[in-house]
Amino acid sequence: MHNSTNKNIAISDYLIKVIKEDSNIPTLLLKKDGQNGFAVIYVNDAATSILQPFEQSSLEELSNQLQTLLVSNEKYKFHQNIPFNIQKQQYKYDVAVMLLNGIEMVYGVTMYDRTKDEIERNILKRYKDKYLSLFNNNLDPIISVCENGNVLDLNVITSKILGYDPKILVGQPIEQLIEENSMRNFQLMVKQTLTGYATEMQNCLILHDNGHYLPMYIKAIPIEINNNVSGLHLVLRDTAAESDEQEQLYYLAYHDHLTGLWNRRALKEHLRDTLVNAEPGSEISVVRIDLDRFKMINESLGYNYGDELLKKIADRLGLYIDKSNNLYRQSGDEFVFIVIGKTRDETSEFAENILIELSKPLYLDHQEYFVTASIGISMFPYDGKKMDELLIKADQALYIAKDRGRAHYRYYQEQMNLAFPNDALMESHLRRAIEKEEFSIHYQPQVNLVTGEINSFEALLRWNNRKFGYVSPLNFIPLAEESGMIMQIGDWVLEEVCKQLKYWQEKGYRPVRIAVNISPKQFVQDNFAVKIHEKIQKYDIKPSSLEVEITESAMTDMQDTFTTLKELKDIGVVISIDDFGTGYSSLSYLKKYPIDIIKIDQSFIKDMELDDKNAAIATTIIQLAHSLGMEVIAEGVEKDRQVEILKSANCQKAQGYLFSKPVPIENINESYMQPIKS
Repeated sequence: MHNSTNKNIAISDYLIKVIKEDSNIPTLLLKKDGQNGFAVIYVNDAATSILQPFEQSSLEELSNQLQTLLVSNEKYKFHQNIPFNIQKQQYKYDVAVMLLNGIEMVYGVTMYDRTKDEIERNILKRYKDKYLSLFNNNLDPIISVCENGNVLDLNVITSKILGYDPKILVGQPIEQLIEENSMRNFQLMVKQTLTGYATEMQNCLILHDNGHYLPMYIKAIPIEINNNVSGLHLVLRDTAAESDEQEQLYYLAYHDHLTGLWNRRALKEHLRDTLVNAEPGSEISVVRIDLDRFKMINESLGYNYGDELLKKIADRLGLYIDKSNNLYRQSGDEFVFIVIGKTRDETSEFAENILIELSKPLYLDHQEYFVTASIGISMFPYDGKKMDELLIKADQALYIAKDRGRAHYRYYQEQMNLAFPNDALMESHLRRAIEKEEFSIHYQPQVNLVTGEINSFEALLRWNNRKFGYVSPLNFIPLAEESGMIMQIGDWVLEEVCKQLKYWQEKGYRPVRIAVNISPKQFVQDNFAVKIHEKIQKYDIKPSSLEVEITESAMTDMQDTFTTLKELKDIGVVISIDDFGTGYSSLSYLKKYPIDIIKIDQSFIKDMELDDKNAAIATTIIQLAHSLGMEVIAEGVEKDRQVEILKSANCQKAQGYLFSKPVPIENINESYMQPIKS
């Protein structure tokens, strides 16, 4: 009785344990019968479910297949991947066998279905075989490269064409095969591919094992595992042997020919795809980067130098390409990053790093250059969910950044919408601005740093559009330049300034001088000096009361510049050079041209109280101007300490928000103009 009770307890414990662990595991109890066979004495629901429709014959069939596993006297035995034929279907199970009663030979059997695992293994094997067949039997050389740039594998044809033993090449850096002049574009292609997009490269020189280079067209395809890019396949084609016109056209369609970056077309397609595939809760930023005053570099140095600087800047920006950041050249001096999965704070840090990187000096022909940039940012989904909407809003934020002093970043804000119409609509309104009397002139005082006296002003154009309100000069002046309207607008400004000088003369106000900014396109007109002379005669004003302010970039032709400036000096007007120090022109023109005033660009004044280099540059310009008999005016003065530094360097005048922002003529008449005392 005691032994019988113990046996029952053992069987009960076994069943309870199995049920507690997982009642869905097929479980059977088998007992040896008198004919050297085994009879099923218990079967749970999970076991009967695999025998549907359940029949006694099916149970016997299963029992017969299990008997071969019940011959051991071991307490516990585990069998893996045992094939079973159940109702004419093939299955595989892992089977656990426990001896519960060694006298009556009662076994507990649990079966773990591995059929699906086997199916999955077979599917994976088929995919692997297909992959290897495509890889090994491809007629084009293919080199697989891991994320860190080392060679993972290469197919048979690669060894034949490039001559390398796979055992030697595998594990080596792929870059050791790339010729030096091809390296920049190759590294850029790899970075772009690791962001998840197939990329290509024309005419990459790849080293053959015997030492010579082969020109290759390369298509780089990302290797994705669980939606993560872990490397890339490089598919090579010998361009010396054949020219695939279709592939070249595809490359040109999606890449910028100067920098090798993705172009505007690729930007739109990639951004559209990114937005469509965005997961709920994900954040995507469009970061537009525009170089400040780059047009002046092109005009001063020439477009060839400008192109070389653009390539260097593209290389700098390319340092920030990774799996979450992809870079595009939108247009001339404008670049765009698509930033995926970064919060607003992380995007701000990213923008700050870009600004810091671009603030470092660039070297070209052993000459040091500085280029700053402004950045506008829009974010999905907060600023919009469509491609065009996000691009436009990033552009609007960029214009705000430029309008607020350049060299920083701004996020899009809703109120920006009204201030910035699109270029086509803006041009349409600009053409009617004079007719509708939407232009006005504000005047910014120039202060004598020794006496505090104000006897000169700079005239600055303002546009208050009836539909869109205030429009920044940083927006409409470049548009006026490109469209040719700057001639008409410039003539209008000169006319208004001469009228104002005439008015003050007639009122008997003390003599003052007004500086007028002259566009480079105005200055190079054949009859520019004649026009100035005609306006002075028309309003009968003193020539010395009018100051013609030109930029270094306007003085591209030395002989023509000298002729025009001499004609202006003969008339008697004052000549000043605006934004001095940023035009990269030769200093020799200072002694050759009849220049009266040099205006130090605000970029050298900004933070001069904190930056010794800026202070040194400003001081040097002042000393240079004085030695040549010229007056100096500092622009953008905003702090008392800046005034102290300028005064110690004997700078005569300054203008900036510390003294006054540009104000309407009514403010000037009220605050600054007084009649001459008799």
